[in-house]
This record gives sequence, C-alpha cells and structure tokens, in this order.
Amino acid sequence: MVKLDAMENPYVLGETLQHELGHRLGRLALNRYPAANVKRLRQALCDQIDLPEGHSLILGNGSDELIGLLAMACNRPGACVLAPEPGFVMYGMSAMQHRLDFQGVPLTSSFELDVDAMLAAISRYRPALIYLAYPNNPTANLWSVEAMRCVIAAATGIVVVDEAYQPFSSRTWLDEMRAQPLSNQHVLLLRTFSKFGLAGARLGYLLGSQVLIAEIDKLRPPYNISVLNAETGLFAMEHADVYSEQAKNIRDERGRLTRALSGLPEVEVFPSDANMVLVRVSDAGRTFERLKQRKILVKNVSGMHALLAGCLRLTVGTRAENDLLIHAMGELA
Repeated sequence: MVKLDAMENPYVLGETLQHELGHRLGRLALNRYPAANVKRLRQALCDQIDLPEGHSLILGNGSDELIGLLAMACNRPGACVLAPEPGFVMYGMSAMQHRLDFQGVPLTSSFELDVDAMLAAISRYRPALIYLAYPNNPTANLWSVEAMRCVIAAATGIVVVDEAYQPFSSRTWLDEMRAQPLSNQHVLLLRTFSKFGLAGARLGYLLGSQVLIAEIDKLRPPYNISVLNAETGLFAMEHADVYSEQAKNIRDERGRLTRALSGLPEVEVFPSDANMVLVRVSDAGRTFERLKQRKILVKNVSGMHALLAGCLRLTVGTRAENDLLIHAMGELA
C-alpha cells in the first residue's frame, strides 16, 4: 500500500546513516536502566529550542503518554477537559480513561476557533485543562494568534498548545511564550518526534514553567524513556540537517499536492500548515474505497464530526507517492 493515512514522515534514512545508527544502538548497555543518554537528550532539546528562562522540559513515551500524565495531574472531582472539535481524539479518550469530564466545542464551518463559543464553555465548565492543537488535526490549519490569545487569557486552568506538526508549520507558540511570558504562565507546549520522522521511536516532550512541569513530573513513571529511544532521538538531533531537508521536501510537496487537487472538479481543498491535506469530495466513502483498490491508503474522517462530512485526510508523501495520489484522484473526479 501507498500509506498516506497516519501523517508519518515518508522518508527512510540512507544506508550510511542506517549503519551508523545500528552501530550506536548495538553498543548500548541494554542490561542497565536508562540514565545518562536520557539526560543528554533532554539537555540537547533544551539547547536546540533555546528553552526560555524559568521553564523546564520533561520527556514522554510519545506525546500520548504526556497527554495521559496531564489528565492524571488534573484528576480531581468535577474536573473538566475542554478542546475544540473536530480535533485529536486522544484528548477526549485520555480524559475518559481518567474519569474526567470532556467537553468539545465545535469549530466554525471554516475550521476556525469559535472564540465566543470557547469563552462561553470556559465560563460554564471552568476546565482544568484546555487543548489547542497548533496546527489542528485533522483540519491541518493554524488558528489566528488573536483567537488563541483570547482563549488563553480566559482559561481557568492549564492550556496545552499541541505542536505535533511544528516542523511543517509557519508559526510556533513558543515565540509567543518568549515574547509574552506573563500571559503564558499557565501554557504548556507539547511536541513529538513522530511527525519529525521517528514515529517508531515513541518520543515526545512537554515544556512550560518550572512550577507546572515539576508537578507533572511527579507522575511520570521512572525510566519511561528507553535507552534505545533516547539514543535514537540523540542521533536524529545530531543529524538535524537530514530531517530538516525532509521537512522542507514535505512542505514543498504539500504545496504541489494542494495546487494539483485544487484543480480537480468537485474537490475542495482546505489550507494546511501540517504534513497532511484535508479535502472534501462528493462521496468520501466511495473515494476512500476506490483509492484503496488502487493500493493508496488515506484516512476517511467524514464520520468523525458533522463538520467533516465528505472529508478525507491525505498525508503528504514522497513526490512519487503524491503523483500516484494525484493521478488516482484525477481519475476518480
């Protein structure tokens, strides 16, 4: 299958880097608990992102573990988690797993933040935790800075800005956290290595004020990052130029894919700041099955939310994969 359904980086390492990584992993002391290289990875991340003063960072086994820790940290009687919808399903799933109330607030018809609805929900439910995906999944768009500021200012608890797709985005909320530290004291930034190119390694990180991070870190299991995952993360950071070039290729291909699909009849293409493109077609189920028959796997999100009626989510692949998708969509149009 041409796998364009999970927002994975479609590129593999070259043979030389594969051998180099394999050699490094083979030399690790797997008989010992992870320690030193996990600390090195954490420090490397702090250095790379130029962690703001007064902030700290913790690592997670993918961002999913960190989302679980956040729900655990906010688990008190009557606590509520709030997020725009359609959005990342793990926000609601994690809340329910930890017996927290979850409230979804619909986006506008153009997938923008409905600020009035968000403010009304904050006033009514006083959520302990608000998730703002930046950019959003599955809609792939970035919400306006002004809308984000309004919601963050009104928040009654912690706000998590989820930047899973940051390598493909034109903006990062970290710039806002640096420029306006007082307004973002209650904001945590969540990122993952998965979309960057290490989906199989399961690495994520959460950063924010030292006070908040220290409380969440109390709930983190000991040795939650394996020595293999940590070394793989360090290797990726040491070869950041390779992954940066891959991200650039994906951004370039996203533009080409968007332009090609926009020229097809009865295909509506939505703006993207991620490594995926959301499209609306006349019959999402039929198009999904016919693409699958052509060995192209995409994500049918038409049943996830009423706003996504008729929608498919297409991961941006390699040039050859995107050519196959464009050709197939053209035949089906």
